[in-house]
Amino acid sequence: MGARTKARKRAADILFEAEQRGIDPLKLLADRVAVPHTEAAVPQYTVDIVEGVVAHRDRIDEVLETYSQGWTLDRMPAVDRALLRIGSWEVLFNDDVPDAVALDEAVDLAGDLSTDDSPAFVNGLLGRVKDLKPTLLA
Repeated sequence: MGARTKARKRAADILFEAEQRGIDPLKLLADRVAVPHTEAAVPQYTVDIVEGVVAHRDRIDEVLETYSQGWTLDRMPAVDRALLRIGSWEVLFNDDVPDAVALDEAVDLAGDLSTDDSPAFVNGLLGRVKDLKPTLLA
């Protein structure tokens, strides 16, 4: 597993845990940076992702709600929500990651971490976000 893939997984873990515990993701991130709870320190890219998702969360959630076709955010599995937020942030707000890579990474993590149907769902929704990117950022 590559360094950025590990960073994405850590970011998904932090976003998921914060939501499940009802706490601020930035507070949990700060706690994990101070005391990592694993052998490895929290990667800088994990910090970038969590901070980016939090900074743009309202817009990201609006886009996901608008284009998820019959699925509210509350109805989605929590892991899928975290991965969709990360993928959307990478597609819409992080020019350092090619869109195709962001999609592939989110789909792969969905396959590893979520339901059997999640990879196709994540791929379809993030593919729509990618296709509409020029109009979403206008």
